[in-house]
Amino acid sequence: MVDVCAANGYDVISGKLKDLLGLEKSPVAIKLVLREDDLPEGVEKIEKPARHCEMVQMAAAGKSFYATAEAQACKGGADALGIDEAPEKVKTGEFYYNLGRFASFASAKRTFDEIPSVDLRFYAAVYAPLEDATFDPDVIVIICNPAQAMKISQALVYTLGGRVEADFSGIQSLCADAVAGPYMRKRANITMGCSGSRQYAGVRDDELIVGLNGENIGCVVNALEAISQ
Repeated sequence: MVDVCAANGYDVISGKLKDLLGLEKSPVAIKLVLREDDLPEGVEKIEKPARHCEMVQMAAAGKSFYATAEAQACKGGADALGIDEAPEKVKTGEFYYNLGRFASFASAKRTFDEIPSVDLRFYAAVYAPLEDATFDPDVIVIICNPAQAMKISQALVYTLGGRVEADFSGIQSLCADAVAGPYMRKRANITMGCSGSRQYAGVRDDELIVGLNGENIGCVVNALEAISQ
């Protein structure tokens, strides 16, 4: 029996994703590390604090690094990743309500409570372009256009069929939707981006984000190859 998930190294997988999808940027490998001793060898700490969404863009452009809680400039994002705790005003919904995004504290609080978050406390998150990953990624984030996301969706249902569910609220997109959700639920997610990632990380108006599980990335790549023939 042919193993539909069998694949070569991450450099090969990344190359296939870029070629088959026509990606401008590298897929980003992300690993959540429980202890300092678990950090991959040779990966250095990020030089200065940045938002998680900015870090994803940095890795997509070719940089590899890790970031602990103090290096995560967006505490909401760090909370979603299980690296730090969100400020009280974020937890209560006050922060988003004061931004004018919700009609009431209650609607802001309900939305925050439903945002995916990792239920462990991690030491750091490790970021790398997939082709340079020296570790097995928990999640692979792809910043792409709608046509490319469509092809990924077709690959996700190629083997077993079914539907691709997109779960988002326009808040905490690259952290909660694209990383925490796939990590906790073990299924891919497509998200539209958020105001923060578009303002600070330069996610373009014509781009959206796909979060894939690292464990079965071989299945996705092989399916993409099959439907591209």
